[in-house]
Amino acid sequence: MDKSMVCSLLFLLLLCCASYISQAYKPVFIVHGLFDGPKEFKTLTKFIQKSHPGTEVTTLDLYDGLLSVKPLWTQVRDFRAKLEARLNQTKEGAHLLCFSQGGVICRGLLSVMPNHNIHSFISLSAPLAGQYGNTDYLKKVFPKYLKKNIYKVCYNKLGQQLSICQYWNDPHHRDKYLKYNNFLPGLIQCVCATDWRDNFLRIKKLVLIGGPDDGVITPWQSRSVLLPLRNCISINLTLI
Repeated sequence: MDKSMVCSLLFLLLLCCASYISQAYKPVFIVHGLFDGPKEFKTLTKFIQKSHPGTEVTTLDLYDGLLSVKPLWTQVRDFRAKLEARLNQTKEGAHLLCFSQGGVICRGLLSVMPNHNIHSFISLSAPLAGQYGNTDYLKKVFPKYLKKNIYKVCYNKLGQQLSICQYWNDPHHRDKYLKYNNFLPGLIQCVCATDWRDNFLRIKKLVLIGGPDDGVITPWQSRSVLLPLRNCISINLTLI
């Protein structure tokens, strides 16, 4: 992560913590992205702790590196177990900062945890509405495939064992996406109709960060998937 992105995130965390300035700072939990791990967030951790001395900042150490391509529901299950164990020790709640694929995982986490006490959900360059485009991340997974052909790999039972295939959203093959994708479509559709909505709405602040030059997800507007859901959820959105 470059310094400008770190500074932007730090500013947002300052805003999230502003109303609690007289109290101890809430801990920050980070869920990393595809092919990442705790080491990629050392700089951000130092910035946060320098600005807010004493703040506990933890990048959850699960599915690092190549293990990040494991199926998303499996990752959600294991991240949930680790996160809930920490949240149970935090009476005042915590901030959840999620990068790239980590944002998709956090969407799942916040939907399936009925008693979580996450105060702020900060999603950074996350394909919340799916991915369809060529990026450096994509080339690591499918070095020999053009984006127009990736649906052939992803939209089947075997392909759904890869995390990126579970949010690959090819607009030219919508029927296959809805039929075979066993993660993202259900997560988006169910948020309006089930307890998952109420679970998600336990958060107090939602921050969605992304832009045309982030080089992480395409289309970059995918970071704001929650906008079409305003009719069934009531929440203040901060878009940057």
